[in-house]
Amino acid sequence: MESEMLQSPLLGLGEEDEADLTDWNLPLAFMKKRHCEKIEGSKSLAQSWRMKDRMKTVSVALVLCLNVGVDPPDVVKTTPCARLECWIDPLSMGPQKALETIGANLQKQYENWQPRARYKQSLDPTVDEVKKLCTSLRRNAKEERVLFHYNGHGVPRPTVNGEIWVFNKNYTQYIPLSIYDLQTWMGSPSIFVYDCSNAGLIVKSFKQFALQREQELEVAAINPNHPLAQMPLPPSMKNCIQLAACEAHELLPMIPDLPADLFTSCLTTPIKIALRWFCMQKCVSLVPGVTLDLIEKIPGRLNDRRTPLGELNWIFTAITDTIAWNVLPRDLFQKLFRQDLLVASLFRNFLLAERVMRSCNCTPVSSPRLPPTYMHAMWQAWDLAVDICLSQLPTIIEEGTAFRHSPFFAEQLTAFQVWLTMGVENRSPPEQLPIVLQVLLSQVHRLRALDLLGRFLDLGPWAVSLALSVGIFPYVLKLLQSSARELRPLLVFIWAKILAVDSELVVALSHLVVQYESNFCTVALQFMEEEKNYPLPSPATTEGGSLTPVRDSPCTPRLRSVSSYGNIRAVTTARSLNKSLQNLSLTEESGSAVAFSPGNLSTSSSASSTLGSPENEEYILSFETIDKMRRVSSYSALNSLIGVSFNSVYTQMWRVLLHLAADPYPDVSDLAMKVLNGIAYKATMNARPQRILTTSSLTQSAPASPTNKGIHIQQAGGSPPTSSASSSSLTNDVAKQPVSRDLPQGRPGTTGPVGVQYTPHSHQFPRTRKMFDKGPDQTTDDPDDAAGHKSFISATTQTGFCDWSVRYFAQPVMKIPEEHDLESQIRKEREWRFLRNARVRKQAQQLIQKGITRLDDQIFLNRNPGVPSVVKFHPFTPCVAVADKDSICFWDWEKGEKLDYFHNGNPRYTRVTAMEYLNGQDCSLLLTATDDGAIRVWKNFADLEKNPEMVTAWQGLSDMLPTTRGAGMVVDWEQETGLLMSSGDVRIVRVWDTDREMKVQDIPTGADSCVTSLSCDSHRSLIVAGLGDGSVRVYDRRMAVSECRVMTYREHTAWVVKACLQKRPEGHIVSVSVNGDVRFFDPRMPESVNVIQIVKGLTALDIHPLASLIACGSMNQFTAIYSGTGDLINNIKYYDGFMGQRVGAISCLAFHPHWPHLAVGSNDHYVSVYSVEKRVR
Repeated sequence: MESEMLQSPLLGLGEEDEADLTDWNLPLAFMKKRHCEKIEGSKSLAQSWRMKDRMKTVSVALVLCLNVGVDPPDVVKTTPCARLECWIDPLSMGPQKALETIGANLQKQYENWQPRARYKQSLDPTVDEVKKLCTSLRRNAKEERVLFHYNGHGVPRPTVNGEIWVFNKNYTQYIPLSIYDLQTWMGSPSIFVYDCSNAGLIVKSFKQFALQREQELEVAAINPNHPLAQMPLPPSMKNCIQLAACEAHELLPMIPDLPADLFTSCLTTPIKIALRWFCMQKCVSLVPGVTLDLIEKIPGRLNDRRTPLGELNWIFTAITDTIAWNVLPRDLFQKLFRQDLLVASLFRNFLLAERVMRSCNCTPVSSPRLPPTYMHAMWQAWDLAVDICLSQLPTIIEEGTAFRHSPFFAEQLTAFQVWLTMGVENRSPPEQLPIVLQVLLSQVHRLRALDLLGRFLDLGPWAVSLALSVGIFPYVLKLLQSSARELRPLLVFIWAKILAVDSELVVALSHLVVQYESNFCTVALQFMEEEKNYPLPSPATTEGGSLTPVRDSPCTPRLRSVSSYGNIRAVTTARSLNKSLQNLSLTEESGSAVAFSPGNLSTSSSASSTLGSPENEEYILSFETIDKMRRVSSYSALNSLIGVSFNSVYTQMWRVLLHLAADPYPDVSDLAMKVLNGIAYKATMNARPQRILTTSSLTQSAPASPTNKGIHIQQAGGSPPTSSASSSSLTNDVAKQPVSRDLPQGRPGTTGPVGVQYTPHSHQFPRTRKMFDKGPDQTTDDPDDAAGHKSFISATTQTGFCDWSVRYFAQPVMKIPEEHDLESQIRKEREWRFLRNARVRKQAQQLIQKGITRLDDQIFLNRNPGVPSVVKFHPFTPCVAVADKDSICFWDWEKGEKLDYFHNGNPRYTRVTAMEYLNGQDCSLLLTATDDGAIRVWKNFADLEKNPEMVTAWQGLSDMLPTTRGAGMVVDWEQETGLLMSSGDVRIVRVWDTDREMKVQDIPTGADSCVTSLSCDSHRSLIVAGLGDGSVRVYDRRMAVSECRVMTYREHTAWVVKACLQKRPEGHIVSVSVNGDVRFFDPRMPESVNVIQIVKGLTALDIHPLASLIACGSMNQFTAIYSGTGDLINNIKYYDGFMGQRVGAISCLAFHPHWPHLAVGSNDHYVSVYSVEKRVR
């Protein structure tokens, strides 16, 4: 029946009923990311954007070989011909003056891109002059880059042998200059610009000579007699950059309307040459009134973005940067466009040179070689921007009308927005990203650009890496100084994304905070404090400087160490112990101190103690142990420790460590044990005898120190250790049992000590020896021993919580969560589960309404691995959980199969006493409670594909002492509010808020006996507790602690087995004692309103929440089912079958929350499930 229902959950459902709607609204406990994910940081991506070898071009050599008035013999010029050199006609003035003017203009053109460089001109030079110039610049530049600009318009073309031409002193001959020699003089790193015909020959020769140099060096390295072997190793020429005007077989263009040095003009005056070239194209006819003379009159300056000329320059920079970023490989882009400002400018302009010169049948060459970019689509955007600008030019100049800014950046932001909005998951990077960064310079578009940039960075770490590779860092770093309030939230978000991916930038940000003290920093800190789910306590909220016990700390295991740190920090601040902390240094000679930091626990101490099985619930150090801490401390820190009181922050820190070491979550306890073992080890090492003094060292006086004597690491009681293992290592008595589906028949015992064990040197001495016996020969520490313990004492203990928290910002946070996406797989699965739940409720209700005459049809029977102590039905799936002493088994009561079996992880002297299903309507979790007060929450149980995994664990009650005759720990769960009520062998009812993961209330029971049963009602805020003395007490958790006990019923005379508060507005309290008297109470009345008598000698009892049924189990080996009026429905004494044996003594039983099913566990290991008759079902 159940399986058919699960296969077709839509059958029989007309519309969602109220219960189904409630499923959607119910909160989920322990289902946040910190519970579902592994607490660890994300894998850091290799960041290639940060240039470790960032360079600067500090020197520029301008070598001009023009020989004005004399054409070279191997070049035949056309008539008319291109004549302008650096926008100057050399024939308009005397040759020498023309040469000097051209040289000065070229220098000015370069200074626009690098004004701080050192410029040297060499006009029509000789070989010696070039050599002197190059060697001088290299000597002054040291390791920085040097630029060599060569204009060879007045000399012959380069030769195939790798030579360029200069002059002799009298200018009567052309003298060859070898590129090999030029490499030697210029050194590396360098950049070469060749503006001459056949310039590609120079690039090829340069590479051949560089390879030749490397081969010569390899030979010299093998042969020590080689001449180069004694010379210093020259730098590799592979890092040199070359820009050539044309290929090896091409001549420079001679178009009269363009300058003769077209390549140089493109590199140094790109806007001017781009506008002139645009006016020469056919499309210029669409812009009437624009001439070559008119474009010379464009108003503005290149560095003023508010003017037409400055805006064109800004657009040109954005477009060329975008083309390079989209076409070039990432590493090449970083090297050419982000390493050196001058190199970046030259290569941006080189892209224009390729476009312009290719239209003149000339192909510029570069080394490293770039992919073709002259046909890129972004050039059309440049043409449009130029077109819009030039169309306004006549009216601006003639009529003085205002300049209308280009819509280029707004349109590119729109294109970027479309990419963000309409793109698919797997898509290529947006080509507008470099333009978005350029827009950050504009106040008009800055807010929109930051918003879009934040949305892009939210796509994931790959998007952050892309943005960093483009060059986002200097932009957003500069914006931190902005006083605009509207930018602050966006900048906080962007920086959070960046720091989450590249944590090394924290250093850069911290320097900025110190330098500028911007208001942004305050806003960012406030923003991060508001985002914290668990703010650390402030000194003002810490009463009396006391530490919050670990038992009241959050349930998230990894967070408990951070929370403990916060408590310690608050106490330290409140007590103004800064000076005391300064007096206690963190060296091995210092006193006891433990330094905490979130996500990082490091120890440095010479104190000693052990963590045994503490007899009291506080686990604090005794005065005797503190005295031992003083005795084993070094002499230099003794005075400091004597002044430390028992209630000081140091002893409280030690107490917190001991609490954490006994934590039920294995990872937390292991971390604390590592710290405690580290303290014990250091105390042992400090107590070892010092090296025997030699004769030469006897003249030096050694201070008297108690560390000369061997010591034992003793327990708090002061008894001597029984073995070296127990006396040299802090061990946890609680064994950590791995989760396993296949456990051996015998229960697992205690494991070995946690961590590494250490034997003090004092154990090598006999108990009785002569007075002057030196003892064992040990003058130095064993190197192997030191190596083995080096990592133990030096490595810090990482929790991973902070790294995991940082990972949140590296993931998309603006994306619609998958559970809210109506078409997602998770949403569909939830819909299916809620429809299944509605079907179960409806069918169960229909079955109960038919009436129940018998409940003895055995639908499941199987032998459990252990004696059942608690049984619990899952509310909506055919699964029943059966707990024995320390393990949990899951059974499918429809198919009769065992689904899972695993160890609960509780110590061997404790037992499971309660279980609850959390989130039963959705993704179920299992909560187990043991009689030592520990609570554990499990997931992935009864899952064939995954192993059971502990979600969280914490000490729900810390005052409990395990006993075989007590009630253990009892709990009750409210799914509607997320509250967990816990009590048992204590004098309080503790209320936990699982959403905030903290204790919210301790309600004193007001009785001297244990609490045996708990029941609560979220609508009335009432808690009903049945106690071992027979009383039933009612508490209203909305009232003050001293007034919350609103009613006490003392009509039972024996142990209350069950107290149940009916969950309806007028619901009564139903309580049953071991004597079999069932009493009904109205919470508003001081006495019972009804009493019925059932069988005596009860061992287990349950009341069905929907049907009027009471089931009770007896030590007399039978189960009785009664109606709500006290009428016996039937007894169950035998198992089904022809030879059905007698049932064992009943140890536990439970009703299904919806179906009229009863699960029964007995001392003979059997678990059975009973239901109504088949004909009724």
